[in-house]
Amino acid sequence: MDFEKLGVFYLGKRYDLSARRRTEDLLLYDSRDLVTHAVCVGMTGSGKTGLCLALIEEAAIDGVPAILIDPKGDLGNLLLTFPNLAPADFRPWINEEDAARKNLSPDDYAKQQAETWKKGLAEWGEDGDRIRRLRDAADFAIYTPGSTAGLPVSILRSFAAPPQEVRGDPELLGERVASTATSILTLLAVDADPLQSREHILVSTILAGAWEKGEDLDLAGLIARIQDPGVARIGVVDLESFFPAKDRFALAMRLNNLLAAPGFAAWLEGEPLDAGTLLRTAAGKPRIAILSIAHLSDAERMFFVTLLLNQVLAWMRAQSGTTSLRAILYMDEIAGYFPPVAAPPAKTPLLTLLKQGRAFGLGVVLATQNPVDLDYKGLSNTGTWFLGRLQTERDKARVLEGLEGAAVGGKGFDRGRMEKILAGLGNRVFLLNNVHEDAPETFESRWALSYLRGPLTRPQIKTLMDPRRGAASGAAAPPAAKASAVSPGSAEGGPRPVLPPGLPQAFVPVRGPAGPRLYRPFALAEAEVHFADAKTGVATTERLSRVAPIADPVDWSAASEPDFAIEDLEGEPEAGARFADPGHAAASGARAADSWKKDFATWIYRERTLAIFRSPSAGEASRPGETETDFRARLGQGSREARDAALDTLRAKYAAKQAALQERLRRAQQAVGREKQEATVSGVQTAISVGATVLGALFGRKAISATTINKAATAARSAGRTAKQAGDIGRANETVEAVEQQIHDLDAQVQGELDAARAASDPASEKLETLTLRPKKSDVTVRRVTLVWRADA
Repeated sequence: MDFEKLGVFYLGKRYDLSARRRTEDLLLYDSRDLVTHAVCVGMTGSGKTGLCLALIEEAAIDGVPAILIDPKGDLGNLLLTFPNLAPADFRPWINEEDAARKNLSPDDYAKQQAETWKKGLAEWGEDGDRIRRLRDAADFAIYTPGSTAGLPVSILRSFAAPPQEVRGDPELLGERVASTATSILTLLAVDADPLQSREHILVSTILAGAWEKGEDLDLAGLIARIQDPGVARIGVVDLESFFPAKDRFALAMRLNNLLAAPGFAAWLEGEPLDAGTLLRTAAGKPRIAILSIAHLSDAERMFFVTLLLNQVLAWMRAQSGTTSLRAILYMDEIAGYFPPVAAPPAKTPLLTLLKQGRAFGLGVVLATQNPVDLDYKGLSNTGTWFLGRLQTERDKARVLEGLEGAAVGGKGFDRGRMEKILAGLGNRVFLLNNVHEDAPETFESRWALSYLRGPLTRPQIKTLMDPRRGAASGAAAPPAAKASAVSPGSAEGGPRPVLPPGLPQAFVPVRGPAGPRLYRPFALAEAEVHFADAKTGVATTERLSRVAPIADPVDWSAASEPDFAIEDLEGEPEAGARFADPGHAAASGARAADSWKKDFATWIYRERTLAIFRSPSAGEASRPGETETDFRARLGQGSREARDAALDTLRAKYAAKQAALQERLRRAQQAVGREKQEATVSGVQTAISVGATVLGALFGRKAISATTINKAATAARSAGRTAKQAGDIGRANETVEAVEQQIHDLDAQVQGELDAARAASDPASEKLETLTLRPKKSDVTVRRVTLVWRADA
């Protein structure tokens, strides 16, 4: 069976409901159809999880990354892939209770499972080589927020200012603020009504005020701002009347108690909660990131899912537009997060993703066994529905309501026919309703490549992730060192020194409670560095600032990036402060400024470089500041778009030829039929069946089996032999055979072009060239040097 087609997912085979059996016709799903999202509904035991995992497997094989939200623990089965299909591979993962119920030893049960999987895969044309291909195509990882069982993930990034794409859209920023505030307060068991809750209004005001300025927040900063929001009024009411200081302190203490709780520390460890990092490795390889939340309480789940969806939304808005599938967001058991009436914090960002994801190539896939808990009005734009066996008539009515609402383009909705089909579905048999196709159809889902052993336990997750835990923890770079050298002078300091003019002075704003301050001096330099390369077309200017301990001369190689905002520097110190002696270099005034500028420019010229990546096959270079991960993702997306465009070109190129040859075949068969009346039926069947192997797959998902073609060829030859026996029809039969040969020749030509497209190199996985650009001396401009005073905490 040839199901390894470009840009299509092999999900199963068509199912004949009237005959109660599956056919040999493949069910191939166009990956681009998924950008209009999908929903999968089916009761327990319907095969819903197996179908959804098969879809994710196909996406991984096609190089499409995915973020999977796993409330039950089933999705970790994607890591249980055993190319050798050996009993020893299955043995650690079997459910020993299942073995006991079947009166089998664990070893015998593992052997049985291995045989079952080997046989099941073979029935569907799959084998260990395809499992190996799945494992090689993507990185698979299980993350456990709030736990160290899997890879830990830190939520601190979730309170950082959203990207400019979000901040520049008032509606999008408002949704982000509201959902984040609601998720925090839900975790504290606070009534989070956005219109009635003063806690919600206060937290939203703090988040909006900081984010509009591009300021990052963390939980500690949020606690401080709850006590001192920095605003005099909320709306038209003064702050103290709206939310007295005593009550604000009580709210801050609740959040502080949560932050101080020993169990909450796990929420702050690990990789940052960043959608781009979750979707691809540092080397740009697609990743299937499974966010397991089965161990969390309901409030913690809602809190985390809301933060994650907001991160995905921010990532999505930073991407370029595309019509090809870029990534998948999948959530198993969506009930409770997308209800028809209530508005939990996760619902708002999820609705936004459903409305806007199509433009950015993000496919959202939602699954549930409780259709009455879904907001079908919110799913009205969902293009694909996978419907399995349902439990109650109420469930069927809700699903039919959703399907009717999703009907678009003037296509009629036959409710009675749909109801009849739903009533006849069995295990692993699904109704596929795709707005991109002419009519719904039924199919049986294929055998999963992964071992579906059921939910993984926390120790099992730990076993899977332990080998890569060290690498994950080492992936996060430590924060840059802060300027903390002690300047010359006594510990007690003295009055502000009088320095000659020529060297500007500035003061880092003082934070925290008032008290005696000791200011220490540092050298601050700011410059612009221009990098240009004619070969790659790179031309960019970098703004550079560094802080270094005072010395004579200043050692700029030991400098660090300032950990304060330069634009916030003040012109005067805090009253009553003391000062450390700046030393000889600073006291020399204008000469010090000239020396700092010269030394800083020399250090930049000698040490500062810009590394860019170049793809030899694509002939493209990375953008300044673009990571290898992002560059590879951009190359991969460009390759995918080019591939999809090539498929469209092939369809347009061969559509007329295919139609003309089919018409010639039909006429030739009619000529044979006229010579022999009883051959008419066979002739018509032959005209319909022949010539649709590769062409059938190219012009639709309906790949016709070899068996059908052989029957058609046999029918044609039979018709020819009968005609010869009857008399003078040799030339008519030769015409039939000649047209058939032309169809097969066209088929071979199309196959050759498809093979060439498949063999084209994938720039997303090639070895990149690293180019190092250095500035010219004339391209280094030191804009300012300043003596910066900073107070001890």
